[in-house]
Amino acid sequence: MFENREEAGELLALEIEKEIRERETELPRDFIVAAILRGGIVLGRIIADYFKVPLEPLAIRKIGAPNEKELAIGALGQKKTIFWEKDLLERLNINKSYKDMAVKEKSYELEELENAIRKERKVLDIANKKVIVVDDGVATGTTVLCAHKFLKKEKAKSIILATPVIAQDSFGKMSKYFDDVVALKIAPNFYAVGQFYKYFPQVENEEVVTLMSS
Repeated sequence: MFENREEAGELLALEIEKEIRERETELPRDFIVAAILRGGIVLGRIIADYFKVPLEPLAIRKIGAPNEKELAIGALGQKKTIFWEKDLLERLNINKSYKDMAVKEKSYELEELENAIRKERKVLDIANKKVIVVDDGVATGTTVLCAHKFLKKEKAKSIILATPVIAQDSFGKMSKYFDDVVALKIAPNFYAVGQFYKYFPQVENEEVVTLMSS
């Protein structure tokens, strides 16, 4: 169990460095850390500072099932990037009208989030860059897969996923999408990201803005 996101970020930075050094003779400095908002930004700031590389926030909103909002059937990302869990859509018999309504609702939330945290800051150019996607934990993987889809559209050169903890079922699935997956813990019994942290407060917009400007 991690003490908090800060400790998890420090440990994850060391693990990323270890894995990079195992493959390359010297540590590259030409990558970008892309942190999933909002929880991932705490770890992302620590990792970006550790490697002295740029930090880019990724605003993504989960789309929940009709009668079980915590069950992610998809996610909406920047530039209208949408990722759907096709197996879940079929199993739950989700129709087009619900999907359209959910996307519209999440579009408003996403716009509010981006307006609140980005201010006048420009989006970094991702094209031909190596990107490390950071989140504070990966359960089903819907959010990070939406991030992956967005970064692919932006023509990222390579995309690595880095997270302190990932569900065992999701680990194999993520490996099919990302060039590499760096995780400190692969958990067979994963109910919620917060179960792996002693202190796991909600990250507010104000904290995101502070971390982005530091």
